Amino acid sequence: MKLRYLFLLYITPLILACGGKDLEEFTPPDPVKPEEPDKELLYHERARELFDLINLYYRVNNGATAGLYNENYPKKAGDNPASYLWPYDGLVSGVTLLHKLGYNVDYSSFVNRFDLYYRTSANGNNIGGFGSSTDGTKGGGTRFYDDNSIVGINLVEAYRLTGNESYRSRAKDIVAFLQSGEDQLLGGGLWWNEDEKNIPGNENSNKPTCSNGYATHFLLQYYTICTDGEKAAVLAFAKRLYSWINTNLRDPDDGCYWNDIKPSGSINKTKWTYNTGVMISNGVQLFKLTGEQVYLDKATESARGSYSYFARPRGKLALAYPDHDPWFTTKLIRSYIDILPYHANAGSYINTFVNYLDYAWKNARFSNGLFYEDWTGTTPKRAEQLLMQAAALESLSLIAIYKGESVKK
Repeated sequence: MKLRYLFLLYITPLILACGGKDLEEFTPPDPVKPEEPDKELLYHERARELFDLINLYYRVNNGATAGLYNENYPKKAGDNPASYLWPYDGLVSGVTLLHKLGYNVDYSSFVNRFDLYYRTSANGNNIGGFGSSTDGTKGGGTRFYDDNSIVGINLVEAYRLTGNESYRSRAKDIVAFLQSGEDQLLGGGLWWNEDEKNIPGNENSNKPTCSNGYATHFLLQYYTICTDGEKAAVLAFAKRLYSWINTNLRDPDDGCYWNDIKPSGSINKTKWTYNTGVMISNGVQLFKLTGEQVYLDKATESARGSYSYFARPRGKLALAYPDHDPWFTTKLIRSYIDILPYHANAGSYINTFVNYLDYAWKNARFSNGLFYEDWTGTTPKRAEQLLMQAAALESLSLIAIYKGESVKK
C-alpha cells in the first residue's frame, strides 16, 4: 500500500520520539490531504493502520507510565504522565473491536491497565472506583460516574471475550461504586462525579444524562453476566435510573435527551449525540430483557428524532453528523446498530455515518494519517487529543464489524 510505504519513510526520523518528554519538541505535520493508496482499504485495514499510528505517536515507551498513552500528540507542557481515563477507555473500546475482528493486539494487557487508574477510596468514600488519572502505579483525580460505567462496559465485554473472572469481579466493584453515588436529591439519579455534589452555582455540580445513561447501560450489560443472586437488584437499579432520566431529561418533542439538571432544578437543554444514543441502546436492551413494548417505542422515537436533529448538510456533504466530538457520535451509531432489527430506517442513519467516515478518511486527516476532530475536513480543531484518534479507531472497527469484515487467518 503506497500510503503506508511513504508513511514509514516519513516517520523514520521521529521514531525515537514516541513517548516521554521528547514529544514536546515536535509539531504535527501540515494539515494536508493524505496521498491516495493504491487500492481501497477495507475498514478493518484502515482501523489497523490507525491503531499502529496511535501506538507510534501516543504510546509511552519508558518511565513509570510505559505502556500507557499520552493525552496529546505532541505532548503538551502541563500534561499528566499518561492520558486521562476517558481517552484511554475510548482507545480500549477500539482495541476490543480490533480483537473481535481477529487482530492480535495484546487485548488483555489493554484491559488490565485499567487497574492503574483504580482508587480504593476517595473523598471519604471507601468503596473502590476508577479515578480520572494515573501516575502509572495508582489512580488519582476525580472519580466520575460516567467514566466508571464506561470502563464497566468494557470490562463486561472483556469477560465475555476471555472468560477472565477478574474482569467480572472488577465490574461488580463498579456496581457498588454506582450504588454509593445514588441519592434522592432532584428525585434520584447520580451526579456527574463524587466530588461536586449539590453545589449551587458550580457548573460541574449536576445530574447529567451521561452519568445516569451510561450507568444504566453498564448495569444492563452486567446483568447478563452477574450471578443469579445479583440479578434482581441490578435490573431494579438500571430501571430506576432509566426512569429518572426519562422523567427529567427527555425532550418530549423529539425524544432526544438534554444534558443535565442543576441543583436549582434548572435544565441545561444542550443535546449531544452520545446521550441520546445510550438511551436508545438502553431502551432496546430493556425491551429484550423484559418484553415491555414501551421501552422499544421510546427508543424508536429517539432514533427518529436524533437523526432528524443531528444529521445536517455540512461542508461538501449533503448529510453528516456534527463536525465535533466524534467519540460522541460513534456512540449514537452504536445505538442505531442496536435498534436496526426493530427499526429498518436505522440502516439509512448508519449509511449516512459510513459516508461521513469515508469522507473523513480521504479529506480530514493529516499527512501522517492521523484524523482531524472535524470530519468535514474544514479544520483540525482538537486533533491532537488521543480521544479524537480513539473515536476514529472505534468508528472504523465498528463499521468493519457491521459490514461483516474479519481478518483472514
